[in-house]
Amino acid sequence: MMKRSVIFMFAVLFFCSNAFPCSRVVFLGRDNLTIVGRTLDWRTPIPTNLYVYPRGMQKQGMPSGNTYYWKSKYGSVLAVSYDGGATEGMNEKGLVMNALFCKGSIYRSSMNGKLRSMSLAVFVSYFLDNFATVDEVEKWLNENEFAIYGQNFDQGTEAALHWALTDRSGTTLVMEFQNGNLDVYKSRDYRVLTNDPPFPQILAINNYWKQIGGANQLPGSVRSPDRFTRASFFIEHIPDTVDHKLAAAQVLTVLNNVAVPLGYGLEDAPNLSSTQWRSVADAKNLIYYFGFTSQFSVFNIDLSKLNIKEGAPVLKLDTSVNTDLHGCVNDILLPSEPFTPMW
Repeated sequence: MMKRSVIFMFAVLFFCSNAFPCSRVVFLGRDNLTIVGRTLDWRTPIPTNLYVYPRGMQKQGMPSGNTYYWKSKYGSVLAVSYDGGATEGMNEKGLVMNALFCKGSIYRSSMNGKLRSMSLAVFVSYFLDNFATVDEVEKWLNENEFAIYGQNFDQGTEAALHWALTDRSGTTLVMEFQNGNLDVYKSRDYRVLTNDPPFPQILAINNYWKQIGGANQLPGSVRSPDRFTRASFFIEHIPDTVDHKLAAAQVLTVLNNVAVPLGYGLEDAPNLSSTQWRSVADAKNLIYYFGFTSQFSVFNIDLSKLNIKEGAPVLKLDTSVNTDLHGCVNDILLPSEPFTPMW
């Protein structure tokens, strides 16, 4: 574990602990099979389109000012919410990155522009474009200080986020912002992430439940620690010797166990979220599965079979037009302009 001071932009809205739940799990199988699954939970449906970006694209972290400029080393598939911000993705090296809500995250702006700033809208893209492993990410974080900038969205909500990255080795790195500091936790044992409390505290809660024994009793609410505990138990107690297709299906069933039913609500929690969509990223075989909970089907993009060489077009799947998809959808991806970041 390391701690690093980072200066961030905006103060966070303090939501109730179960208002914006999301869950993430990592399956570790035979022959270096690593699969990452997550739920995206929100109070209303989130329009989310899928993009495939080739290598060699010139990008920037902000429209102007002291920011990052880079040329992408790796192609990737991205889930882009509101067509304005990358929520998660996987690159051609099998690095998977997911953003989840984290109550209590505080961002501040770069004072007098001394630190380079990066928009939350392209934060995921930066890491997937430039790094192949979590070790490379950790090294960069040790050597660089930066600021984060984020716009409000969805009628004024401010994004309080933390991130997890997992590479083909199955090692996970969690990036979490507490009290103006960036805390980073890295281990192959970190196979689950939900929302709050901060990562060390939720690990302690999970250790308590391990002593009780999940085969006898598991917490059943939709609160973050309860989902963390259930996900941890099940991801560690499903067969790890299956092939990649069955493993992806197993991960999906674990996600279903921690998902919040559509339409679920409580009188005293008007902002309670439901699971809007789920994704499963096969880091070894470069297959990205996706499905909305309002639909019965799950479809996939096979990144290994797409042209992501420098000069290739950006490809897009508009999920508002294409519904009830199943199987591989490579052949219906259409050339597109890059998404326009919500700076």
